[in-house]
This record gives sequence, C-alpha cells and structure tokens, in this order.
Amino acid sequence: MRILSLQEDRPTPKAVYNLRVYACATVAAFCAVMIGYDSSFIGGTLALTSFKTEFNWKQYSSHEAEIISENIVSLYQAGAFFGALGAYAAGHFLGRKKGLQVFSAIFILGAGLMLGANESRGLGFLYAGRVLAGLGVGGASNLTPIYISELAPPAIRGRLVGLYEMGWQLGGVVGFWINYGVSTTMKSSRSQWIIPFAVQLIPAGLMFIGLFFIKESPRWLMAKNQRPKALKNLCWIRMLPEDDIYMLEEVSAIDAALEQQHATVGLGFWQPFVALWNDRKVSYRFSLGCSLFFWQNTSGINAINYYSPTVFESIGVTGTNASLLTTGVFGLVKAAVTIIWILFLIDNLGRRSLLMYGAFFGGLCLYYIGAYIKIADPTHHPTTNGSLSSGGISAMAFFYLWAVFYTPSWNGTPWVYNSEIFPQNVRTLGQAFAAASNWLFNFLIARFTAQMFTAMGYGVYLFFASLMMCSIIFVFFLLPETKGTQACDETVARR
Repeated sequence: MRILSLQEDRPTPKAVYNLRVYACATVAAFCAVMIGYDSSFIGGTLALTSFKTEFNWKQYSSHEAEIISENIVSLYQAGAFFGALGAYAAGHFLGRKKGLQVFSAIFILGAGLMLGANESRGLGFLYAGRVLAGLGVGGASNLTPIYISELAPPAIRGRLVGLYEMGWQLGGVVGFWINYGVSTTMKSSRSQWIIPFAVQLIPAGLMFIGLFFIKESPRWLMAKNQRPKALKNLCWIRMLPEDDIYMLEEVSAIDAALEQQHATVGLGFWQPFVALWNDRKVSYRFSLGCSLFFWQNTSGINAINYYSPTVFESIGVTGTNASLLTTGVFGLVKAAVTIIWILFLIDNLGRRSLLMYGAFFGGLCLYYIGAYIKIADPTHHPTTNGSLSSGGISAMAFFYLWAVFYTPSWNGTPWVYNSEIFPQNVRTLGQAFAAASNWLFNFLIARFTAQMFTAMGYGVYLFFASLMMCSIIFVFFLLPETKGTQACDETVARR
C-alpha cells in the first residue's frame, strides 16, 4: 500500500486524473476554508481586549457576557442550518455551480455587514452579518461535497472530497494564528479585532470568482435533460474524447442511475420527499447521514474550536497570548494530520475503520484529560510561576494526541460518506438534511458550551469521551463501507 496509490473500480486512463478535476474541487473547497476560518477565529477574537473594550464588555456580568458570546457564535450556526435546507432548492433548480455562486455572494454580504459593527452601532450589525454569513456557508457546505463527488472518478473521490476537509483545516490554521498575530504585534484598537473579521472576505471572494471558470456537474445536467452540455463538460473534466471507452462507460452508468431513479423515486422536486416518507431504503440513508453528524459534533470538536481559550484555561494554560499560541499549535496539528488523511488514509483504509479507531483512541485521550482536571483542578490550584505543571504538560500532550486521532476520522470522513450514500435524485435533499443536521448539532454545541464548562467542569471531557465510545457501536452495527463504490450504487440500500 503506497501513498497516492489508486484503487480503481475499472481500468482508468491516466488523463482522467488531471489538473482540471482537481481545480474544480479546489475552487469549490474554498467554502470549507470559510467554515474552518470562522470556527477557529471567532472564539479568540471575542477574547481580545480590544473587542471587549469596543463593545463595553465591563457593563455585563460574567453570565451576561457568556450569553452574548454564545449568541455571537451560535447565530452563525443558526443561519447555516436554514442555508443548508435552502440549498436543496438551489441545487435542484439552479445547479451546483450557480447555487454555490449565490451562497458565496450571501456570505460576502454577511461578512461585509460584520465590518460595520462598532461602539456606536452596537452588536446589531455583527448579529445580522453572522446570520447572513451562516446562510451562505450553510448552503455552500451542502452543495460542495455533492459537486465534488459528482465529478470525481471513484478512485480519487475520497481524496477530492478530502480537499474540502483540507480547506477546512487551512482556514482553521489561519483563524487560530491570526488572533495570536494581532494580539502580539498590534496595539489594542479597533483594527486589532476588525482584521480577523475582514479576512473572511478573502476565501469567499476567491470562491466567487473561481466559480466562473469551472464547469457545472455533468450528472446534474443529465438529470435536467441538457445532454449535449453535460457531455461537453464531462469531456472537458476528463480530458477525453466523447467516444473513448471510459467515457462511454461513465455516461452509460449515469444514464442507468437516472433511469433507475426515474422508475423508483422520480426526477422532480417533490418526489424525493415522497420517497423519504415511503421508501425504507431512502429513509435509512437519510438517518445514517444525519446520525453521523450527531456523533461528529458530540466528539467535542466544536466546543474546542469555538471556545478554545476556555478549553485551554481549564487545563491550566494562563494568559490570552499563551492560550492563543496553544490554539494555533492545535490548528497546525490538525492540518498536518489532514494531509496524511487525504493522501493515504481515506481511499485506502476505508470509512468504517477510520471512524471506529478514531473514536476509540480519541475517547481515551479525553478520559485522561477529564481525570487530570478532576484530580489537579488547575483552574483553582495554578502553579506558582504561572507555567504548566508536569501533569498539565501531559494533559496537553493527550489533547494534541486527541487531535491526531480525531482529525483523520470524524473530522472529514462524515462529509465524504454523505457525498457517497445518496442516489442521484435524492442526493441534494439528502445532503441538505445531513448538512442541516450538522449545523443544528453545531448550533447546540456553540450555544451551550460556555455554560457547560461553568456547570460541569471536568465532566465536559468525560461527557464527550463517553459519546465517542458510543459512536463505535453505531458505526460497527449500522454503517456499511462505501470505499471505492460508485456514488449512486446500492451498497447502503442492501443493508
């Protein structure tokens, strides 16, 4: 088994693995850069003294400040929930490419509104911008994996959808480190906290512009009876002539999948809803997709992303700059492991094994951290010199080890899996429900994490660790393997 080795479902011309297919996936994956950046920068930016001074944080009690912070963070997820649901209509009527353009434009509008917040206007612009940015990113997070999976050859589908996860981690690294950068190199001022908000516009702008230069999904065009354009786009993406045997086989497979869906579900807007209600196989796929994101969010990842200063303070890290530095290292660890996941793990080890191993070893790490905090109580018994104790260093090591196990398993694999399990005619609706469920669970975590740490302390880590262990049972008994299968086959339906 070699890095970059391919496991093909049939003999595939080398021309198929060309830069065009990677370019299309990369442009779409800028959506993930937007998500990753937001999930990592927001907690650190809200902790900056300049932000608190701008909005007169001292007027609030500690409980009121917690609620306001949770509202700022969670309104983004609330908007994303509705954006993910709305993406079904956009993907069905507008297509994958135009749908992504619409949602990236909405995100840009929201990010621009956030820049209008200041002391005199209050937090209203920030709240409104967070909702709009959430709407945009929620819709894009739905359509991006669909678009990539529909144009990807099976042998590299996991790798290409993995670019979505790589974009997420790239955005995360920038988001984690930008707060450390502005806090150590700039004086406390409006510019210090506004720069992290402004950087959101960069990946959104690149995505919006890049979408003008890539092609619409051939599968979607075929479903809309735009066969000539579909064949033209497929030839461009594959860099093969229309009469090549590989092209003939792929077109035949798309036709067969559409015929099957026409006979069983139908090709209209409402038919997938009827199938979801009446067809047990379709309902089963939907339940799997939504359940995966429940288990992903209850691993604790978004509690750590959104409230990283609080998390590291509970382990014993003191000082804003030290906390931001520690958070930045966390982002680098995740990014490095994600590269390994894309190049080697996802298309070789499969989905089930990654999820189970990651949950088991990640859960053990969180159990250790929770036990350390229970015994040492570093928040109330800090070291005399303000540095981490030997036990605290060990806890930090286990925290980074948790990132090593979590990142190649539950971080990106659920998105890959959801891009594979839905048939063509219910794929957009299936992804809409799955992505919406992700944002719903994400919202709940973002809305209540700060209060959980206040009420539960070390118990938060034990809670998430126990849920990671429970996810192993779910994967082992209910989740079929999809590695190397066609995106529209019946692997899941036969379970």
